[in-house]
Amino acid sequence: MSAQSQPDIGGMMAATVPMVRTLNLEFTETTSERAVVSLPDQDAFHNHVGGPHAGAMFTLGESASGAIVLTAFGDQLSRAVPLTVSSEITYKKLAKGRVTATAELGRSVAEIVAELDRGERPEFPVHITLTREDGSVSGEMSIVWTLRPQG
Repeated sequence: MSAQSQPDIGGMMAATVPMVRTLNLEFTETTSERAVVSLPDQDAFHNHVGGPHAGAMFTLGESASGAIVLTAFGDQLSRAVPLTVSSEITYKKLAKGRVTATAELGRSVAEIVAELDRGERPEFPVHITLTREDGSVSGEMSIVWTLRPQG
């Protein structure tokens, strides 16, 4: 799928996932290999030390992973449902201001689709880095997804 023919994943997620709208997440890049999503600095979602709440940061990272999954496997949605299997997050540094999540697919799309073609239920990781405005890593996430065959 070329960049010109890709759907507006950010717009689609904002229309169908209420938390994306609630947090005003901004999708700046969505390809089948990488997604970049930002959480604007908003007082309503701060924690007790003035940075983004841990739950808001988790939602940011999970949304970036969802964007890459939808971009990579959108053409498979008629036969499989993407679902999260597990997730892990590590908070490394206090985040202040805008936080950006960069998600990367941990296996090739072709390999995952080949498993689906064989009637298997593939599992695959998405790795997410959460960075502060100064570029420092404030957290890391790993989310394992599956494509559950329909029917």
